[in-house]
Amino acid sequence: MVVRVQIEDFDLSTEVRQLRENNPQIGAVVSFLGLVRDLNDGQNVSAMELEHYPVMTEKALQDIAAQAAARWTVTDSLIIHRIGVLLPLDQIVLVAVASQHRGDAFAACEFIMDYLKTQAPFWKKEQTSTGARWVDARESDELARKKWQLD
Repeated sequence: MVVRVQIEDFDLSTEVRQLRENNPQIGAVVSFLGLVRDLNDGQNVSAMELEHYPVMTEKALQDIAAQAAARWTVTDSLIIHRIGVLLPLDQIVLVAVASQHRGDAFAACEFIMDYLKTQAPFWKKEQTSTGARWVDARESDELARKKWQLD
Protein backbone atom coordinates (compact mmCIF):
# COMPACT_ATOMS: atom_id res chain seq x y z
CA MET A 1 0.00 0.00 0.00
CA VAL A 2 1.53 3.27 -1.14
CA VAL A 3 0.19 6.74 -0.32
CA ARG A 4 1.76 9.91 -1.69
CA VAL A 5 0.63 13.52 -1.41
CA GLN A 6 2.71 15.66 -3.71
CA ILE A 7 2.97 18.80 -5.80
CA GLU A 8 4.61 17.03 -8.74
CA ASP A 9 2.67 15.44 -11.58
CA PHE A 10 2.84 11.67 -12.09
CA ASP A 11 2.81 9.28 -15.04
CA LEU A 12 -0.15 6.91 -15.02
CA SER A 13 1.58 4.16 -17.02
CA THR A 14 4.68 4.21 -14.82
CA GLU A 15 2.68 4.12 -11.60
CA VAL A 16 0.46 1.22 -12.70
CA ARG A 17 3.44 -0.72 -14.06
CA GLN A 18 5.24 -0.35 -10.72
CA LEU A 19 2.13 -1.45 -8.82
CA ARG A 20 1.87 -4.74 -10.69
CA GLU A 21 5.54 -5.35 -11.36
CA ASN A 22 6.93 -8.80 -10.58
CA ASN A 23 3.80 -10.15 -8.94
CA PRO A 24 2.25 -13.06 -10.88
CA GLN A 25 -0.62 -13.32 -8.36
CA ILE A 26 -2.14 -10.10 -9.72
CA GLY A 27 -4.95 -10.80 -12.16
CA ALA A 28 -6.48 -7.32 -12.29
CA VAL A 29 -5.49 -3.70 -11.82
CA VAL A 30 -8.24 -1.08 -11.69
CA SER A 31 -7.39 2.60 -11.66
CA PHE A 32 -9.17 5.91 -11.36
CA LEU A 33 -7.60 9.13 -12.62
CA GLY A 34 -9.18 12.42 -11.52
CA LEU A 35 -8.62 15.62 -13.51
CA VAL A 36 -9.28 19.32 -12.95
CA ARG A 37 -12.40 20.40 -14.86
CA ASP A 38 -12.81 23.82 -16.42
CA LEU A 39 -16.42 24.09 -15.26
CA ASN A 40 -17.99 23.48 -11.84
CA ASP A 41 -21.48 24.38 -10.66
CA GLY A 42 -22.05 26.43 -13.81
CA GLN A 43 -18.91 28.56 -13.34
CA ASN A 44 -15.75 28.55 -15.44
CA VAL A 45 -12.75 27.42 -13.42
CA SER A 46 -9.33 28.79 -14.39
CA ALA A 47 -7.39 27.11 -11.56
CA MET A 48 -7.84 25.05 -8.42
CA GLU A 49 -5.69 25.20 -5.31
CA LEU A 50 -5.57 22.19 -3.01
CA GLU A 51 -4.42 22.46 0.60
CA HIS A 52 -4.03 19.80 3.30
CA TYR A 53 -2.62 18.98 6.73
CA PRO A 54 0.42 16.84 5.82
CA VAL A 55 0.53 14.18 8.55
CA MET A 56 -3.23 14.03 9.00
CA THR A 57 -3.89 13.64 5.29
CA GLU A 58 -1.45 10.77 4.75
CA LYS A 59 -2.81 8.98 7.81
CA ALA A 60 -6.40 9.36 6.56
CA LEU A 61 -5.48 8.01 3.11
CA GLN A 62 -3.60 5.06 4.62
CA ASP A 63 -6.61 4.29 6.81
CA ILE A 64 -8.96 4.38 3.80
CA ALA A 65 -6.69 2.01 1.85
CA ALA A 66 -6.47 -0.31 4.88
CA GLN A 67 -10.27 -0.38 5.17
CA ALA A 68 -10.51 -1.40 1.51
CA ALA A 69 -7.91 -4.14 2.01
CA ALA A 70 -9.87 -5.44 5.01
CA ARG A 71 -13.07 -5.73 2.94
CA TRP A 72 -11.73 -7.11 -0.35
CA THR A 73 -8.80 -9.23 -1.48
CA VAL A 74 -6.34 -6.50 -2.36
CA THR A 75 -2.82 -7.45 -3.36
CA ASP A 76 -1.61 -3.84 -3.39
CA SER A 77 -2.94 -0.31 -3.74
CA LEU A 78 -1.70 3.14 -4.64
CA ILE A 79 -3.11 6.56 -3.85
CA ILE A 80 -1.44 9.67 -5.24
CA HIS A 81 -3.09 13.03 -4.53
CA ARG A 82 -1.66 16.29 -5.74
CA ILE A 83 -1.69 19.59 -3.87
CA GLY A 84 -0.89 23.16 -4.84
CA VAL A 85 -2.20 25.12 -7.80
CA LEU A 86 -3.60 23.00 -10.63
CA LEU A 87 -5.07 24.02 -13.99
CA PRO A 88 -7.88 22.47 -16.05
CA LEU A 89 -6.85 19.06 -17.44
CA ASP A 90 -4.15 18.63 -14.77
CA GLN A 91 -4.18 15.30 -12.96
CA ILE A 92 -5.37 15.58 -9.35
CA VAL A 93 -5.63 12.05 -8.05
CA LEU A 94 -4.75 8.49 -8.95
CA VAL A 95 -6.18 5.48 -7.16
CA ALA A 96 -5.04 2.08 -8.38
CA VAL A 97 -5.85 -1.29 -6.87
CA ALA A 98 -4.27 -4.63 -7.73
CA SER A 99 -6.01 -7.88 -6.89
CA GLN A 100 -6.28 -11.48 -8.00
CA HIS A 101 -9.75 -10.80 -9.39
CA ARG A 102 -11.39 -7.83 -11.10
CA GLY A 103 -14.45 -7.69 -8.81
CA ASP A 104 -12.34 -7.02 -5.74
CA ALA A 105 -10.18 -4.51 -7.64
CA PHE A 106 -13.19 -2.56 -8.95
CA ALA A 107 -14.98 -2.49 -5.60
CA ALA A 108 -11.89 -1.50 -3.61
CA CYS A 109 -10.98 1.26 -6.07
CA GLU A 110 -14.48 2.74 -5.99
CA PHE A 111 -14.61 2.48 -2.19
CA ILE A 112 -11.27 4.29 -1.84
CA MET A 113 -12.39 7.12 -4.12
CA ASP A 114 -15.77 7.49 -2.40
CA TYR A 115 -14.13 7.71 1.01
CA LEU A 116 -11.28 9.92 -0.22
CA LYS A 117 -13.80 12.49 -1.54
CA THR A 118 -15.53 12.75 1.83
CA GLN A 119 -13.06 11.69 4.54
CA ALA A 120 -9.63 12.90 3.44
CA PRO A 121 -8.72 16.35 4.79
CA PHE A 122 -8.19 18.31 1.57
CA TRP A 123 -9.48 21.81 0.94
CA LYS A 124 -10.13 23.02 -2.59
CA LYS A 125 -10.30 26.62 -3.67
CA GLU A 126 -11.36 27.39 -7.23
CA GLN A 127 -10.49 30.50 -9.20
CA THR A 128 -13.53 31.56 -11.22
CA SER A 129 -14.48 34.61 -13.28
CA THR A 130 -16.27 35.98 -10.21
CA GLY A 131 -13.34 35.39 -7.85
CA ALA A 132 -12.04 32.65 -5.58
CA ARG A 133 -14.38 30.25 -3.79
CA TRP A 134 -13.95 27.28 -1.49
CA VAL A 135 -15.50 24.06 -2.75
CA ASP A 136 -17.79 22.24 -0.33
CA ALA A 137 -18.36 18.50 -0.31
CA ARG A 138 -21.17 17.43 -2.60
CA GLU A 139 -24.26 15.61 -1.37
CA SER A 140 -23.70 13.06 -4.14
CA ASP A 141 -20.24 12.26 -2.70
CA GLU A 142 -21.76 11.68 0.75
CA LEU A 143 -24.41 9.40 -0.74
CA ALA A 144 -21.74 7.44 -2.62
CA ARG A 145 -19.79 6.92 0.60
CA LYS A 146 -22.87 5.87 2.55
CA LYS A 147 -23.56 2.96 0.21
CA TRP A 148 -20.44 1.29 1.62
CA GLN A 149 -21.49 1.52 5.26
CA LEU A 150 -22.11 -1.82 6.86
CA ASP A 151 -25.38 -2.20 8.72
